Amino acid sequence: MNIRDNIKESLGSRILDWQEKFPRRVYFTVKKEDIVAITRIIFKDLGLRFVIASATHTPQGFEILYHFSYDKAGEIYSARVFLDDKKNPQIDSIATLFPGAEWIEREIWEMLGIKFIGHPNLKRLLLADDWPEGNFPLRHKEG
Repeated sequence: MNIRDNIKESLGSRILDWQEKFPRRVYFTVKKEDIVAITRIIFKDLGLRFVIASATHTPQGFEILYHFSYDKAGEIYSARVFLDDKKNPQIDSIATLFPGAEWIEREIWEMLGIKFIGHPNLKRLLLADDWPEGNFPLRHKEG
């Protein structure tokens, strides 16, 4: 069985949507409540490497992509999570599984205001100490 099938079988009904954009580039959507369990399976059980997470503010809320690499085949698998709470977006931290996620979660929190519940050190990383509290540079202005 290939890694694609292993991921599908291991995550089962937790996968809400599966998109193969290119031969070695897969996106799949999951619920925010499942992100820690899914990350544990992908990283610890299936052995994919965590690359980075990225986030964006959309008109509907926030989108976070957790990017994992299957280095043996040069494939990237991205777990997509949507957060629809525009005023108080939050999700469980995956930094509890591996320290490599700590800095990117801090950056996303600082730039977009997404709170990572259970993060071991959620404090400023990039902005000046006198940057106004609650002002997130990458959020769209609500009009």
